[in-house]
This record gives sequence, C-alpha cells and structure tokens, in this order.
Amino acid sequence: MEKKDFEAWLDNISITFLSLTDLQKNETLDHLISLSGAVQLRHLSNNLEILLKRDFLKLLPLELSFYLLKWLDPQTLLTCCLVSKQWNKVISACTEVWQTACKNLGWQIDDSVQDPLHWKKVYLKAILRMKQLKDHEAFETSSLIGHSARVYALYYKDGLLCTGSDDLSAKLWDVSTGQCIYGIQTHTCAAVKFDEQKLVTGSFDNTVACWEWSSGAKTQHFRGHTGAVFSVDYNDELDILVSGSADFTVKVWALSTGTCLNTLTGHTEWVTKVVLQKCKVKSLMHSPGDYILLSADKYEIKIWPIGREINCKCLKTLSVSEDRSICLQPRLHFDGKYIVCSSALGLYQWDFASYDILRVIKPPDFSNVSLLGFGEIFALLFDNRYLYIMDLRTEKLISRWPLPEYRKSKRGSSFLAGEMSWLNGLNGHNDMGLVFATSMPDHSIHLVLWKEHG
Repeated sequence: MEKKDFEAWLDNISITFLSLTDLQKNETLDHLISLSGAVQLRHLSNNLEILLKRDFLKLLPLELSFYLLKWLDPQTLLTCCLVSKQWNKVISACTEVWQTACKNLGWQIDDSVQDPLHWKKVYLKAILRMKQLKDHEAFETSSLIGHSARVYALYYKDGLLCTGSDDLSAKLWDVSTGQCIYGIQTHTCAAVKFDEQKLVTGSFDNTVACWEWSSGAKTQHFRGHTGAVFSVDYNDELDILVSGSADFTVKVWALSTGTCLNTLTGHTEWVTKVVLQKCKVKSLMHSPGDYILLSADKYEIKIWPIGREINCKCLKTLSVSEDRSICLQPRLHFDGKYIVCSSALGLYQWDFASYDILRVIKPPDFSNVSLLGFGEIFALLFDNRYLYIMDLRTEKLISRWPLPEYRKSKRGSSFLAGEMSWLNGLNGHNDMGLVFATSMPDHSIHLVLWKEHG
C-alpha cells in the first residue's frame, strides 16, 4: 500500500476505533494481536514496557523523590528497597526519612551525622530493639551472691554496683562480670554512695561514715542524728555531705572534717531521700549552676538552696495532696530542670523554674506502680510483679519484664535503676549494661541487664 493510501486508511481506522466501546476496543486489539508476527509482538512488548512501567524514582529529580518518600512509613520504604537496585539506592540516600523514623521510635539523633546509610542501619537496629522490648526479649537476668544477711542499700555508677548489708559489710561489684572488686567491714548500712576512692554509708545506728576502698579504713565518722540515716549524698567540690534521717531532720556536714554545719528542720516524717544537684534553669530563686538540695519524706518534698549559704531556708515545699492517706513513694528524680515523684495518684512532674506541676501521668492501676527513672523519652517503672517501660510522649506502657519475689522495702533503698542515659532516647550504644537491681530474700542481688542485639 502506498504511503498516502496507508495514512488515509490509518486515519479512518483511528476515527472508527475511538468510536468503539471499551469491550469492542479490547476485541479489536485481541484480533490484531492474533494476526501479528514476531516482529510486531516484540515491538508491542517494548512500547508497553515504556508506557506502563515508568520508574518515577528514576525519572524524577532527587529532591522530588525525597519529598514523595517522606509520605511513606518506614516499613513500606523497606519493602520498596526490594523493587530494584535503583530504588534501594534512592531510598537509602534519604537521610531525613530515616532520621525521622528513628526519632519516632525514641532514638537520639545526632544531626551532624549526615551519612544516609548510617541512619538506615540505625533504624534497622532500632526496630529490632523495639520489637525485642515489645516481645519481652530485650533483657536478661543474673545474680550477685556474697552477702550473708539482708542487703538493704544499693547504689550504681559507671558499671559498678555497691551493696550494703546487715552482715556489717559493703561490697563493690563489676556488673558485667559479676565479680566482687572490694569487700570491706562496715556498720549495718541503710544507704550507700561511692566514687573511685571512697564509700559513704548511712546506717541504722544513726551515724554516717566514710570509708576508703583500698584499705577498708574508716576515714570519717559523722555523729549527730538520733534516728536511722536512710539517705546520703555528697559533693567533693562543695566539701559537703547531706543526710536524711528517721529523726525528721536533714543534716549538712563538712565532708572532710565530719563537722555538722547545719540541721535542716521542718519535716514531720522520716526523711527517706536527699538529693544534691546543680540547678540548670533560671528563676527568681535560683540560677543555673546553683547547688540545690531536695529532701523528701512520706508526704512532702522540700527544696533548699544549699550552695549559697549553709544556714539556708526552705525555698519551697511540694506535695501532691493534703490528704494524709496519699503518700509519696520513696523514689525522687531531679535532673536540675524537673522534679519527678510518684504516689498513688500518679506520676507528678514539676517544672523546677516555676515549681508548677507540668503533668500528672496515670497509667492503669498506678496505685501499685513506683518510679525508678525518668527521662525525656522513656520512664522506668515497676511494681510487685513487673518492670515497665513507658513512652512519655504517649504515656503508654510499651514493655514489661517479669520480676521475682524481691525483698520489699517501704523506704525504697533495696532497689534501683542502673544505666539511665537511654531514658533520654536510645542511640544503639546506650542500650547495654544494668537496667534494674533489687535485693532478694536469700540475700543475693537480682540484676536485670540489657541483652546484646540479636
């Protein structure tokens, strides 16, 4: 057929084809395909590939591809990575997508790291750890055995756990190996705190003592309380030691000499917790860098500006209720910005700059749940049966771990949280080491530890 005649025929056929119904069009195509040879079928196949299977990620500018990818959830993105090498390359290169996915899981993000492959790997590691938490597989347990009587006092720092017992001894353990590094003879311990050189103990014999690890010698004895000492804290820079007692007082001591500098009064119950910490916020009453003392009893938390003057007056008294049947639990968190304490009414968070209550968190059956640790992203809680992790952004419990029948203590010294940095967000490296420790009826110490990544 001549070209001119062919073009006229093609125009006529095209007009007729467009007037057909969809079903007639399909029948027409089926008939034409049946009449086609190998050359025509190959031509048809090549053109259909271009028309029906356009790779938009390959065709679009990279910036537009990244914009579209932001609307997909991470699990879908991982599936899309399997489509082709090109898709995997583009999706893996979208740093912001993977950083956001990590943030949503509660991961800390270092914005200075811009390697997109790094963040994809972090996300894969993060989603594995979060799945382990959800499936109750993130932790493992072990025990420390060595005391011959009730273990009451526990304190943890930098991979080391100190235990004080009614067997008149204190021991320092390497949590990772379970080995006892030091064991020294002391008085019966109700509270302990240590550093590389020394151990400070508060005792049921109404005194506080300072001991040298290397020799076991008592280097200082603090006498003056008329009741058991349930909590101690100290600061070498200030040369100050503080102690809270069953005699309703807090005493401030010169750490180096053992001299009592002041006795702080006002509590109407046993002082079960004292915390000495630098302030990180500015207000009318304090500035960043000021040292603040918090002391807590059964009903109240008192705030003292200990760093400005020894003869300080109470700045503020915090409580959750005027009902004396509502008690504060003997766990107190203070990081220089926020004060957190729990009670049967819930978990209370105060803004330290204004002393206003920022929020009250009430998980199910909170009357039996106690605070262990509080961060920017997660909180660590426990009751008689389980250890819980709460996502503070949603105030929902995301994981739990079974606990044995540990030895109960109304004053809260026989259990504690371990590593705390992960509560401000996991980062793939801080989910290791001790999570929780508690003393057992058989005088051993039960440890809950992060399990290594699978």
